[in-house]
Amino acid sequence: MVGKKSGRAQLREEGLARTDNNLDLTTWPQVNMINQKNYYTEFLKREEQYLAFRAPAEEATARMVQAARDKDRALAFGATPEGTAEQDDEDAAEDAALSSSHADPSKLVILHPGSQNLRLGFGTDALPKTVPMVIARRWKEAECEENDGEPCPKRQKVDGAVPASALPEKWFGEDFANQYQAMCSELRTRMRTNKKRVLPNSKELVVNYNRRAGVEHINEHNDVNRIEWTEIPSNHSAAPDYFTGQEALRIPEQSNPRYKLFWPIRNGTFNETDYTGRNQLYHDISKIIEEALKSQLGLTDLKDLANYRCVFIIPDLYERNYVTMLLDILIRDLGFGKVCLQQESLSATFGAGTGIACVVDIGAQKTSICCVDEGLCVEESRINLKMGGADVTEAFIKMMLFDHFPYSEMNLRRRYDFLLAEELKQKFCSMDENDVTVRTHEFHLRAPGQDTRKYTFKTYDETMLSVMGFFKPSIFDHSRKLDGFRSVMPRSVDLYDGSPNDPFSAAQQVVIDYAAGTSTSMNGTQDSTNSLPVASTPSRSQTQNLLNRLNDGEATPRSSVANSPVPEGTPNPDQETPGDADQPLVFRDPVLEKTKAANERDKVLPVMPIDEAILQSITLGARGDDRKLRDFIGGIMLIGGGSKTPSLGAFLETRLRELRPLYGKEILVAPPPRDFDAQVVVWKGGSVFGRLSSHGNDSWISKAEYNILGSRLLTHKCMFVW
Repeated sequence: MVGKKSGRAQLREEGLARTDNNLDLTTWPQVNMINQKNYYTEFLKREEQYLAFRAPAEEATARMVQAARDKDRALAFGATPEGTAEQDDEDAAEDAALSSSHADPSKLVILHPGSQNLRLGFGTDALPKTVPMVIARRWKEAECEENDGEPCPKRQKVDGAVPASALPEKWFGEDFANQYQAMCSELRTRMRTNKKRVLPNSKELVVNYNRRAGVEHINEHNDVNRIEWTEIPSNHSAAPDYFTGQEALRIPEQSNPRYKLFWPIRNGTFNETDYTGRNQLYHDISKIIEEALKSQLGLTDLKDLANYRCVFIIPDLYERNYVTMLLDILIRDLGFGKVCLQQESLSATFGAGTGIACVVDIGAQKTSICCVDEGLCVEESRINLKMGGADVTEAFIKMMLFDHFPYSEMNLRRRYDFLLAEELKQKFCSMDENDVTVRTHEFHLRAPGQDTRKYTFKTYDETMLSVMGFFKPSIFDHSRKLDGFRSVMPRSVDLYDGSPNDPFSAAQQVVIDYAAGTSTSMNGTQDSTNSLPVASTPSRSQTQNLLNRLNDGEATPRSSVANSPVPEGTPNPDQETPGDADQPLVFRDPVLEKTKAANERDKVLPVMPIDEAILQSITLGARGDDRKLRDFIGGIMLIGGGSKTPSLGAFLETRLRELRPLYGKEILVAPPPRDFDAQVVVWKGGSVFGRLSSHGNDSWISKAEYNILGSRLLTHKCMFVW
C-alpha cells in the first residue's frame, strides 16, 4: 500500500504548483500607490518651471557662454591675457552681465501714446519726437461735414438751424450763461478780497470792442508764416488711402477725394464713438505708430525692429483689453524683439528722480492722479478723470464767442480752426489774477485756398475762467463723452467665472459716487462707519454673547456660536427674520453682482474737481499713515501738457491749502525738477527705466515667449498687479 502523499507533493507532481519565472504580467509601467498621509510634489513650485522666468535665465546663461567662447577664441589667435585666471573669470562674468543688462540704448525705443499726441524716441535721445495721434482716411465726407455740418462748440438751434439774429449770449443755452456769469462774479469777489484792482465796466469794454472789431485781409504771398497744406493728387486712383500725423491735420476739408480724421484714442482709452469695429481700431493705431517710426526715427524696414526693445507707457488705471491689444500690435504686427510695460505715474517719478510723490498728470482729454511710493503705484489711490486740456480749449472758445469774438464762425471740427484754438489757448490762458485785465490781442487765420485774415480782439477774464473748469467741471461739455462706450471693445472678464476683472480703486469709486450724486462726504476723509470691512459673521457682539452665557450659570464659556463665513452663492440663514419663514430663500450670485456694479459704473462719467480728487487720492494712498500723508501732500508733482498753463500750480496749491488748513505749511505743488518739460517727463522716465540694469528685472516680454503664451505672460511680467 502506497503511503499518503502531502498536498504540496501532489501539486508538484501534477504540475499545479505555482512557480515564479520573474516575468511581469504586463509591460506597462506600474505606478506605486501614493502615501495619502504624507506626499509632496514640486510641480509649479520653482521659478525655473515657468517659461516667463526660465527664458530670461537661459538667455543670460547663453550670453555668458558666448562671451567666454569669444574670449577663448581671442586668446587662441594670440591675444595677450592680462591678469590672473581668477580676474579673467571675473571680467568675463562682468562683461556678460553688462552685455545682458546694459543693452545698446540706441536699440531702445520709448513710446508714450496719448489722446492727442504720440511721443517717441530712442534711449539716446534727450527729448522725444511729438506726432499727432491721428490718421486721415479716404471717406465720403470730412468730419466737419457730418451731422449736417454741426459746429463745435455746439450752438442751440431753432427749427433745425441757428438763427442769424440770435445773440451770442444765447448760442450755448441758459445753463452755460448762468454758470459763466456766476464764475465771473466769484472771480471779481475773489480779486477784491485779494486787494486786486477790478474795473466795474471791464466786461462791457471787451464786448463793445469785439462787436466793432474788423478784419484785415493779407495776400498769401505777403504772409511770411503761411502754412504748407498737404497736396492731394487730382487723380483719385493716385491719392493715398491715408495720411498720419501732421500731414493729416494739414489736409484741406474740401479736398477731392475727401478725407476724414480718426483719433483712435479718446479720453485715455479706445475711441468707440467714431469706430465701428475692433479691426479698424487695431490697424489705425498700428499705422500711426509705424509711420511715426519711419518718419521720425528712420526705422524704414520693420524687419529691423526684431533687434529693438520697446518701453511702452500705459495709464495707471488701465483697461486690460487696451493693454493686450497694444501689446499685440507692438510684438506681432510691428515686430519688436522685446516689450516692457510701465505705468505713467511710476515713469514720471523715474524721470523726475524722486521716490515718493503724488503725480497729477493733466493730458489732453484725461487727468490721472496717483500716489507713488517706493517704486510702486499705490493701487487704491489711482484716479482717472475724463477731462483735460481739450475741454479747456472748448470752454475758452465758448467764452470768447459768448463775449462777441470777432471770428464768430469758429468751428473746432474744422482742422485749421482746431489748430488756431490750441494756439490761442497756449498764448493767452493763465491762472494769474494779475493777468485778468482788459487786453488787446491779435491773431492770423490761415485757411486753405483763402487769403490770410488778421483779427484784433480783447479779452478780460475768459483766459482764467476757462482753466477754472478743472475746479468746476460743470462748465465743460460732457454730453458726448460716453457715446458708444463698450460698443466696440467689450469689457475684459475673468477666464474662469466671467466676472469683470479690469482694475479699479477705492479713490476711483469715490469719484464715481461724486459724479453720480451719491457721495455723502467730500471732505477728503472717509466716513469711519463706511470704512469698516463687511463681516460675514453675525452682527451680534461676541462679548455680549459671552456675558449672557455667564449670566445663565455656565461656569465655562462654550465655543463661539458665530457661524463660519457663508460660501458664495448660498443663502445666509442668519439674515432671515421671523416673518420670512414662509418666503423662498434668495441666492446671491457674486458674478452677477460684480457685473451689475460694473455696468452701473460705466454709465457714470468720472468727473470731479481736481483739488478734491487730489485729496481723495492722497487720503486713500496714505492708508491712515500720517507720515506718508505728509510726504504725499508735500510732493504733489504737476505734469502733462495741461499743466503748462502759467500759475496753475500756485493756484492749485492755494486751493488745497484752503481745503486743508491744518496742512497749510506741508502742501507743496511743484513742476518736475531740473527744468524738465512737463509734457515729456513721463517719456523721459521710460527712457531711464529702459536703460537701467536688467539684473533682477524680468519685465521684458520677448517675441518668442509671447508667441507661446500670449497675454498670459503679463501675470508674471508686469511690475504691477495684473
